[in-house]
Amino acid sequence: MGQVTTDKRVTLGVWVALGVVYVVWGSTYLGIGIAVESIPPMLSGAIRFVVAAGLLAAFMVARGGFRSLKMTWPEFRNAALVGILLLTLGNGMLAVAEQSISTGLAALLVASVPLWLVVFRFVVRDRPKMLTLAGVLVGLGGVAALSLTGGEGASTSGIVVVLLASLSWAIGSFLSGRIAMPSNAFATSVVEMLVGGAGLAILGSGLGERLDVSAVTGRSWIALVYLILVGSLIGFTSFAWLLGNAPISLVATYAYVNPAVAVALGALVLNESITVQIVAGGLVILVGVALVISTERRKSPGEAVDLAQEFEQGRV
Repeated sequence: MGQVTTDKRVTLGVWVALGVVYVVWGSTYLGIGIAVESIPPMLSGAIRFVVAAGLLAAFMVARGGFRSLKMTWPEFRNAALVGILLLTLGNGMLAVAEQSISTGLAALLVASVPLWLVVFRFVVRDRPKMLTLAGVLVGLGGVAALSLTGGEGASTSGIVVVLLASLSWAIGSFLSGRIAMPSNAFATSVVEMLVGGAGLAILGSGLGERLDVSAVTGRSWIALVYLILVGSLIGFTSFAWLLGNAPISLVATYAYVNPAVAVALGALVLNESITVQIVAGGLVILVGVALVISTERRKSPGEAVDLAQEFEQGRV
């Protein structure tokens, strides 16, 4: 993508694209929740990412020829590894968890990913600022509160699976900024989605998942199509454009807006209850994430991109 500066003008186009990222990525939790109502979770993810990878690759070839997908073997291998961590394990476990916990609770727990990224940086002796560490402690305190109190009808196993999914996402995001990846972000996404989707298909089949087309409801098909076309393609395209045309401090706000959108949509569409515990724990998490992002962007725009661009590779 290149280095992102912080002096981009905020135009109407920026606000439109930002609104798309806010709503579209916030709505993917709802889309996953509806899709897994009648489609096995691993296989639903496999269909989503393999089809999205094919469509994105076809678009790239039509625009720039096969050279637009050119990459070295190490770059392909690294992108494939990140795809497995982000999509096969991260997204796959999220889909499994959403069978037993609300979409809003899942979104709030996943919001902890930027916090884990800072923890990993600390482990490799990349010392963050004290205010960043304070944000991590605040945010993880909110995660602990949500995990202990849960929500109405939430299963302990579902919460644990989401936390493991978040950890896998964070590991994949952390690695993607420190290993050789394809220079073209869209080519990277093609590899991640293709390999991640294939991994989901293999894992799902190995766990006994079978797709009974006759048992799939119309709303699940609609949700799956939405995840492919809107969640994966339009959402990621808008985000990629924003990285080059908007201040990173503004782009990074997706990290604490998406969960709020997910909670609201879950309540409106699926009648999910919003308990006092969810509101309180969610606010604590979002305050921690806001502290981390605001502090990191003042330190270095490139590191703010690490918190934004790398994490969202797993949201395509």
